[in-house]
Amino acid sequence: MTVPQLRQIGAAKVLVLPDSGPDIGTVDDAIQLIGDTASSGADTVVVPVARLHPDFLVLRTRMAGEFTQKFVTYGRRLVLLGDLSLALIDSDALRDYVREANRGDSVWFFADWPELERRLAGD
Repeated sequence: MTVPQLRQIGAAKVLVLPDSGPDIGTVDDAIQLIGDTASSGADTVVVPVARLHPDFLVLRTRMAGEFTQKFVTYGRRLVLLGDLSLALIDSDALRDYVREANRGDSVWFFADWPELERRLAGD
């Protein structure tokens, strides 16, 4: 997949970014993705973890907070999809952030598609 793909998963219209492409993580990237959801009718954006800017998961950079806050502000769900195990081992703060985010409905971190599909199905 080289272009974003629109998928219906349960009641959610999901814009799925390709696994390869430029790094994502700035506020401008968030605004662009939110605009893409508006034009496609999507309510959820899936960003592969492999696409995240190298500093995104370093919470002291504030990149993750500023990026995710845009999605919350504009009422769009953000899913970061992929293996974060190495980053989580090194950061208690990131582990706490992921755990708290996954309790809500705006920003989710999932390792794989089945996890995401279960959550969207309400299981």
